[in-house]
Amino acid sequence: MKLAYASASPYVRKVTACAIKRGIDDKIERLKIPTTDPALLQYNPLSKVPTLIADDGLCIYDSPVICEYLDSVGSAPKLFPAAGAARWKALTQMALGDGILDATQPRRRELTLPQDDGRKSYIALQQGKVARALEAFEKEADSLGALDTIGEITLGCALGYLDYRYANEPWRPGHPKLEAWYAKVVKLPPLAETMPAG
Repeated sequence: MKLAYASASPYVRKVTACAIKRGIDDKIERLKIPTTDPALLQYNPLSKVPTLIADDGLCIYDSPVICEYLDSVGSAPKLFPAAGAARWKALTQMALGDGILDATQPRRRELTLPQDDGRKSYIALQQGKVARALEAFEKEADSLGALDTIGEITLGCALGYLDYRYANEPWRPGHPKLEAWYAKVVKLPPLAETMPAG
């Protein structure tokens, strides 16, 4: 398998964390292709990372799809639970964690542009999404495990991204249970081995 990646992408980190958790990271060759490079278009018409090229040539993109594909490789315990309540919980947690990333990653570009009222309103809207997502995770923090599901891995990557890009907007105050959970899981290989540099 080959993975087109960008080193600072939290979505790439999520894919890599899943591969590490499932013990198949050594089966993935890395292709560092900028999203502006036309070469990426041969694998993904959206020119986005992560993009996975399977051994049979199948091109798979968008981190939830890649993570589910990786969950089908090898014999390690599944990160995507079987049909039922546990699956819906994990998928909903993944959606909420991805929502944190979706609300924060584009904001980095916004901060480089003139801060007119429209842009300030947009930034506040995205900050509100993150705040509500963190509140929801705080309420269920007692039930979170050791990165055993796709939801927990996505949440760990989302919290790590907030630390990495938005240290000036600390998420820990007001979320003691979530803070305690993250302090434990950030030391586990899927997050410890994928920590962004800097």
